[in-house]
Amino acid sequence: MTPEISRMVRRLLRPLIAALINRGVGYIAMRDLLKQVYVEEALRRPSEETPATDSTLSLVTGINRREVKRLRVEAESPKADDEKSTMTGVNMAARVVATWSTAPEFRDHTGAPRNLAVHGADGENFDTLLRAARVDVRARTVIGELERSGAIVVEPDGRLRLVRASYTPAVPEEKMLFLGANIGDHLRAAFSNLEGKTPPFIERALFHNGLPAGFLEALRPHLGRLAEQFLREANEALLKNSVAGTDLPPQAIDKTQKRMRLGVYYYETDADDAP
Repeated sequence: MTPEISRMVRRLLRPLIAALINRGVGYIAMRDLLKQVYVEEALRRPSEETPATDSTLSLVTGINRREVKRLRVEAESPKADDEKSTMTGVNMAARVVATWSTAPEFRDHTGAPRNLAVHGADGENFDTLLRAARVDVRARTVIGELERSGAIVVEPDGRLRLVRASYTPAVPEEKMLFLGANIGDHLRAAFSNLEGKTPPFIERALFHNGLPAGFLEALRPHLGRLAEQFLREANEALLKNSVAGTDLPPQAIDKTQKRMRLGVYYYETDADDAP
């Protein structure tokens, strides 16, 4: 490992290792997990061999063939689909909340999200919201999850009221999945740019040091509003398939399906606390 890679990995690992120590996860558990991830990522790499042999995986990962064989079986087991299924549900709930809080047809004249009936013919109902958010799941299933997370409440008249403009899973295990997905995609974007792939992904940040603590305390709510506005406008453009108010040309809407994630983060600490 070169000194440059070592320095980069140390910075990436420090907050992760600190969090694991706080949760009682020691080195041995982390070592075993690293072996699994090495094999999983090696299996995902393009290879002239289809599928890649255990010998090839051993050469790429530095893990002996016996371990590779065992870890490969684990990676290809049905259990690996559980996390994906849970994450799909979390993403759908988040997309519904984002659509409800950003799409003009679900906001009133003040810009606040409208209260929605579960079903109905007036257009202001949850079924219409699910279609706009491109979520093909029964309304009651999604409503149950949003109630469980505290994102919505049911009013006395039976209509649904959105109480939070962003979705946060209620269960700690699901919160960790959300965190892993967000940070994982951020890292993949950064490493793609590091490899010089084009077009580059958005991966930028502001950095200031020596700022008065009181100033940041006062500015933080404003920065939060800017972030919410940015994400709201981006989500509205994605829902409408439009850019700057102009519909995309037909050739831009093809049958190729992709996923994307756009995020904003903020962190502050003492000026002498090294990153």
